[in-house]
Amino acid sequence: MKRIIFSILFFLPFIALQAQQTDNADIVKVGDMVPDFKVKMFHGEEVNIENLRGKVVLINFWATWCSPCIEELAVVQKQIIDRFKDKDFVFLPISREDTYDKIKTFREKKGHKFPMGMDPTRDIYSKFAKSAIPRNYLINKNGKIVYIEKGYTPELLKQLIDEIEKCMLDK
Repeated sequence: MKRIIFSILFFLPFIALQAQQTDNADIVKVGDMVPDFKVKMFHGEEVNIENLRGKVVLINFWATWCSPCIEELAVVQKQIIDRFKDKDFVFLPISREDTYDKIKTFREKKGHKFPMGMDPTRDIYSKFAKSAIPRNYLINKNGKIVYIEKGYTPELLKQLIDEIEKCMLDK
């Protein structure tokens, strides 16, 4: 039994990486321009993706019930937001299908202070993918999708950070 549990735990990151590489649920692809959308943020303001041109944008689709999403959001403040603050970078997490009340409770429980967008009807998400979260879409300063990531592992997060670094260097 211990051997089975060890095998599952050992191979899980590799299975997640393989699933990430073979997932064909994306609607957009690397090289596409980011779809046009406006997202209502948790605190009431609205963000138009067009107004973020000139900045590197990381769009993160997540949900309050999604375990890998919760793990990813737990480390994003230190490893991504703080690392790229005071640079032309925007972290744009968008909750898929959650209500304002669910997000409010989630934020209070987890202590998240960073802005969060809301997509309760999947209107925005459906422009990017058909299924599965978390999903990250890295958008360069010209509005082009330069990196897509599905799932969460510490290894995938490191790769994502490396891609953000590369994107920040591009003019």
